[in-house]
Amino acid sequence: MRLRPLSDRVAVKYEEPEEETTESGIVLPDTAKEEKPQQGQVVAKGEGCDAEDTPTVEIGDTVVFDKFAGTEVNVDDAEYVILSLEDVLAVIE
Repeated sequence: MRLRPLSDRVAVKYEEPEEETTESGIVLPDTAKEEKPQQGQVVAKGEGCDAEDTPTVEIGDTVVFDKFAGTEVNVDDAEYVILSLEDVLAVIE
């Protein structure tokens, strides 16, 4: 199955969070974290993302987005979030 966002939307695949270690050396598992990551990789974008008056986001970019933005979907056992382009805060370079 393929994901094709409409209008000015982008599909972002959540990035696996880096392993977190406390100062005393204890590794915190992903299950200890309550929140989803706020960044991921753009895997698809709608045609409205290429308008002249919109910020540039390309497929493959790693982006940071608002904490409560978008709609989460599962496609082929992968977790994605569909975001409006205005919910993308930054591109990590």
